[in-house]
Amino acid sequence: MDLRKEFVQANRRAREMTATHPHATSARYDRRLGRVLIELSTGIAVAFSPRDAQGLEGATAVQLKTIEISPSGFGIHFPKLDADLYLPALLEGLLGSRKWMASRLGAKGGAARSSAKAAAAKRNGRKGGRPRKHAAAA
Repeated sequence: MDLRKEFVQANRRAREMTATHPHATSARYDRRLGRVLIELSTGIAVAFSPRDAQGLEGATAVQLKTIEISPSGFGIHFPKLDADLYLPALLEGLLGSRKWMASRLGAKGGAARSSAKAAAAKRNGRKGGRPRKHAAAA
């Protein structure tokens, strides 16, 4: 396939996606709410806390003030942080790479408190704590 034909097909796919999927029309950081607000072509607004998005976790209000939208409307760029978010993934609730999201979920799971977990910790404490791992005999 020649380069010109690939270019025409890519532009056609982009036009189709823009016509059938929501895309960003504006984006800003609301300092009062502590949220990034994105207005979509559908009239719906999406808001999220920067601490929940990969690359924005420790950002200051000054760093979040400038937000750029890609020409397609599917990319959100924070130039002062050199961080990017892909709008279709954001709408699916994915605020980072799979590895980053898994680490966030794992941290939450490990911090969970339940009566069963508390009871198990008490039982282990009475026995002297968590059993030590022993190396397998060769």
